[in-house]
Amino acid sequence: MKAAVVVFPGSNCDRDLTVAFESVGCTVHRVWHKDTELPPGTDVVGIPGGFSFGDYLRCGAIAAQSTICRAIQRHAERGGYVLGICNGFQILTESGLLPGVLLRNIRLKYICKRVTLRVNSRNSIYTDRYSVGEEIDIPIAHHDGNYFADLETISRLQGEDRIVFEYIENPNGSCANIAGIVSSNRRILGMMPHPERAIDSIHGSIDGRRMFQSIIGIYVAV
Repeated sequence: MKAAVVVFPGSNCDRDLTVAFESVGCTVHRVWHKDTELPPGTDVVGIPGGFSFGDYLRCGAIAAQSTICRAIQRHAERGGYVLGICNGFQILTESGLLPGVLLRNIRLKYICKRVTLRVNSRNSIYTDRYSVGEEIDIPIAHHDGNYFADLETISRLQGEDRIVFEYIENPNGSCANIAGIVSSNRRILGMMPHPERAIDSIHGSIDGRRMFQSIIGIYVAV
């Protein structure tokens, strides 16, 4: 399986995400934001956390206009897989690949800690190795992680089983305790918590590792 990890000026989790993919046997290429195409044969694109373009204007807004994002759009339209974590989630909403927006945390402060998530769905390439209702420990590190969408969108996400992760104790004010959502075809996942920081016992949790095992396991199976 081939993964492409995108790097923007200000990305700081691209190496973490690369290591996470490699730890389950993926071949990984890191891609610069000015590149016009993804590497041939790319199966999954990883958009990492960080502070792309210094979070100027709005988080992810400038990055969403990068030439590589047009290639990611084409990849998604072909049915390719896309994983956006933290700033990557912000970029996915700014580019229109996922609905909603990420606002400033409700207490207006940066949060960096481990939180507990509930797994709401196994119906995605990203969550197949979890159990519905399972609680997992994953770190967060964000200033603008407050997911917001109108009531119609929230209702649609709930009705279509697209809220795959939710916070047990909401740290940032997100609507419906949303921590991660998938696209309507379930091939694009955006989430604020960092599963790539929970793949080794030295991290204090290995609950994120199963996400990457799930990605490669489902892909090989099909």
